[in-house]
Amino acid sequence: METSNTSKEISIAFINDKNPIVDMTCNDLVALGTAILFHSENIEDGVSQLSALKSLPKVCIIDLDFYDKNILVRLQELRIQYPIIKLIAHSDIDTEKAVKSLLRIGFVGYLLVGSDADDFKKAIEVVINGGRYFSMGVAEITKEYFSNN
Repeated sequence: METSNTSKEISIAFINDKNPIVDMTCNDLVALGTAILFHSENIEDGVSQLSALKSLPKVCIIDLDFYDKNILVRLQELRIQYPIIKLIAHSDIDTEKAVKSLLRIGFVGYLLVGSDADDFKKAIEVVINGGRYFSMGVAEITKEYFSNN
């Protein structure tokens, strides 16, 4: 399976709990030229939708309960099954435990709640070009993590 590759549109997917703010961000990203391949409300539905696609998204933005060990296990499975997809977390959780758990799984971005569509767009562009993107509120945690690993 290939990731979609167009010069104008970047394809992404969202896996998140019901959240009207994320819904508005999705609409704003579409207006900025981002193709949203799907928007699912839980990890199982997200994995199912990924498996049905002919062309994978470049990025998957995930906003779930990152304290739930079952969700972390499923995210690890997602990472193993689809290693080419860049994962960006979106959360109001800025604890060291939660952030480092996601970094160990292989997330390359972390946006805190309050990030606007421009922040999302910048994060998406950075990670598809091989970089990492983290909100200021988790920057110190990520800096420490990557300096030790």
